[in-house]
Amino acid sequence: MIKFNGKVAVVTGGSRDIGRAISVKLAKEGAKVVVNYHSSESGAKETVDEILSFGGMAIAVKADVSKVDEIQLLKEKTVEAFGDKIDILVNNAGGLFARKTLQELDESFYNLVMGVNFKATVFVMQAFEPLMGPGGSIINLSSLAARDGGGGGSSLYASSKGAVTTFTRAMSKELGPKGIRVNAVNPGMIATTFHDTFTTDAVREKVAGMTPLRREGSAEEVADLVCYLASSDSSFITGGNFDINGGLAFS
Repeated sequence: MIKFNGKVAVVTGGSRDIGRAISVKLAKEGAKVVVNYHSSESGAKETVDEILSFGGMAIAVKADVSKVDEIQLLKEKTVEAFGDKIDILVNNAGGLFARKTLQELDESFYNLVMGVNFKATVFVMQAFEPLMGPGGSIINLSSLAARDGGGGGSSLYASSKGAVTTFTRAMSKELGPKGIRVNAVNPGMIATTFHDTFTTDAVREKVAGMTPLRREGSAEEVADLVCYLASSDSSFITGGNFDINGGLAFS
């Protein structure tokens, strides 16, 4: 059964890793997918090409979603391609950018991290919510770091994801009467370029060893959870923040 036949989905940060896996999974279930990207045009093209290879429908749209004017461009391109109604919005764009201690932080770095991880979530939701109706689903990507403070030097990243967690709960109350559900997914250690870049092999091995399932998760496993929350299978679930971390931490 194709869960999302005829539906339109927008995925921010869809050019690689979790965003790509989500985009592909949604398309395999029948959704028309808008793959947003900021800098990786080649990655976004690879995502779209993979979707087209099995007969799916997708477009790539460049937009820095930490900027309100570019969010509007993303919205315009979405409407131009697939009409003025969307059914699924996935706020996946985000980043750690660098590990910095308190004394290493400055205003520009604060604005960068909070802009991409939290401001983008707020204003992408503001832009696209008017295109959503009853049965619509918004899924925000938070993190285990939102609850445990993250690893060393990730204080702003963890705090921005904590803001995403709280905003998700607030929006579930505000948008619920309109029939729009809002949930968040909180990945733990997932095998992505994020950890390839910012986490040492020793730390990754230690965390995997502490995890009851004794491994890292995959982007595809996160995508499976996102697609469940996007579907009518979860029609009475909203305001949730769902851990996917192999049992490393519990809600």
